[in-house]
Amino acid sequence: MTEARPEARSETRQGLPDRVRALLDDLDAAAGEAIGEAAALLLASVEAGGIVHVAGAGHSLAMVCETFYRAGGLAAVRPIWDPAVFPLGDAVASTSAERRAGLGRAVVEAAAPVPPDVAVVFSTSGRNPYPVEIAAECAARGVAVVAVTSARASRAAPARTATTLADHAAIVVDTRVPRGDVVHPAATPRTAAVSTILAAYAWSRVLADVDDLAAERGVEPARWTSANVPGGDEVNAALLERYRHRVPELTGDGPSPSRPVT
Repeated sequence: MTEARPEARSETRQGLPDRVRALLDDLDAAAGEAIGEAAALLLASVEAGGIVHVAGAGHSLAMVCETFYRAGGLAAVRPIWDPAVFPLGDAVASTSAERRAGLGRAVVEAAAPVPPDVAVVFSTSGRNPYPVEIAAECAARGVAVVAVTSARASRAAPARTATTLADHAAIVVDTRVPRGDVVHPAATPRTAAVSTILAAYAWSRVLADVDDLAAERGVEPARWTSANVPGGDEVNAALLERYRHRVPELTGDGPSPSRPVT
């Protein structure tokens, strides 16, 4: 194995962390207001008995996992997705599915969200039919959409739909992910994708703002507790009983509207 050059190792240690921190600062500056608005929308929804529907495809499914059944996360969250867009079984097919017209619309039709539900759609480029259709269909049903996307990446991506994810959103959280996602090395980026880092940070900020706003109002939204702390299983068992019939993905009870769509 060839050992990396000392100057290359130095660039990695100093340059990459600095670039990631700069992107986080950029996100804070660009999206801080939208994050607060998203938090207020989500809190109002769950207080009114709504469900937060979350969606994404490909690597954005990492963010769907981050929002669903997660320690400290909102309990009133339902993933809406089709297994065809999951890349671990067939990566090439998942890319094709995300670009196939009709699939996103069918997923929303099956889940049937209604106000006061809200939808959070994750897509870095926001240009493929799947996330765009999900946002458009939710908006058409009167369900407010939060788009977690990157304006930079969207402008640079091929236009596979007449509109973008952001066009159908009530609130747009701009993650500031650069074109192509990768940031290392600085001069000619070819590795170290940052979309998951930035989107996860944005979502954590949303949850923090939800918590602060809830505390100001004297309310306590239902949240999951880590199963690896004392009492966690008991807290979660109560939430499972509360939401299992509205979020079938929690326990597999009954037919799930997010089964494969043909």
